[in-house]
Amino acid sequence: MLVGFITAGDPNPDATFDIAAALVDGGVDIVELGIPFSDPIADGPTIQASSLRALNAGVTPPMVLEMANQISSSLHVPVVILTYYNPIFKMGDGRFLKLAAKSGVSGIVVPDLPPEESAGYRRLAQKEGIDTIYLATPSTNPKRLVDIVSATKGFLYVVPLFGVTGARESFDAYSKRVVGEIVQKVSNKVPVAVGFGISKSEHVRSFLDQGADSIIVGSAIVKTIERNLNDRKKMLLELEDLARELSSARAN
Repeated sequence: MLVGFITAGDPNPDATFDIAAALVDGGVDIVELGIPFSDPIADGPTIQASSLRALNAGVTPPMVLEMANQISSSLHVPVVILTYYNPIFKMGDGRFLKLAAKSGVSGIVVPDLPPEESAGYRRLAQKEGIDTIYLATPSTNPKRLVDIVSATKGFLYVVPLFGVTGARESFDAYSKRVVGEIVQKVSNKVPVAVGFGISKSEHVRSFLDQGADSIIVGSAIVKTIERNLNDRKKMLLELEDLARELSSARAN
């Protein structure tokens, strides 16, 4: 499967549904909506800039959940939310998760909320039927990986490199080996999705060859949006073409 990440409300709130629709038309299977945040520590310059554009446009977490509802109900694809914990904490775990469930959200990724500190949140999410998706990185030790795999639902988000988000030209043998080793250790207990930096069809094919079930693409999509801020029609055409190119790699 192909997961397409966009920062909700970038470049403005009324663009998000059209952007998601273009990606789905191109072959994206799951839409991942990022809640814009003022201090996105795991994100590189591309997604940081998209968060700033969305925040300047007045986007709030409840607005993002409204967008999720429109996408899930009209495009009939699963919607995953990516957010830092602060927006959830400010709204309250229970209130946020109830609203997310009503909005058709299938899963939530919270990069700064580790399994060791989230048992209460996880119970509430399970009650609302929302998957709690955790990340594994090259520095995740084997014992902790077992705990993460036991806690995660929906899929395991594997980051194949050190550093922040950002489209890469290529991945070295180390990143491919990391994915292959994690896939082996997970041993089909949960689907594995690989993200961070993937921008080309050959990247998609390479990580699928290592056993990944899904591929997550974010920065390449956000860069396409940024490149066409003043031309919505061209933006949507390029996004659909990008999604089609990336999704076609699954059949090769």
